[in-house]
Amino acid sequence: MNKVILMGRLTRDPEVRYSQSANPVAVARYGLAVRRQFAKQGEQDVDFFNIVAFGKAGEFAEKYFRKGQMVAVVGRLQVNTWEDQQKVKHTAVDVVVEEQHFAESRSSSESRGVMVDSPISEPAPTSPSGNSISGFMPTQIEEDDDLPFNLRMYK
Repeated sequence: MNKVILMGRLTRDPEVRYSQSANPVAVARYGLAVRRQFAKQGEQDVDFFNIVAFGKAGEFAEKYFRKGQMVAVVGRLQVNTWEDQQKVKHTAVDVVVEEQHFAESRSSSESRGVMVDSPISEPAPTSPSGNSISGFMPTQIEEDDDLPFNLRMYK
């Protein structure tokens, strides 16, 4: 099984290029800095990962992710090897995205100076008391009689 789950901050804005095939596919690349929870004193307490997102995931990353933003990525490791012009072999390990998610609220990002375009064109959702819940996406959940709890409060 090849499965990776990471949560960290973007080290750079995603850069997108398109494949040169009959149907061009977006390929987004960005860096992710992930803090180690139990680093020993004197050791580097951050690991840096190269992230690659294809297709719609790549376009999403380009549009909504910005340097410094906290994101969560689920994917797989992919090892790439190549020779440069001087015949020197190189190896790189990338995380290929299967899922990517915002890992902090929009207001938290903006308070640190990270300007994020909102994927939401609707007004901010409100709590049952009518107060605005800024920074969170509205969720439309249909009622299902088979569920053991009531979802009306989430609509």
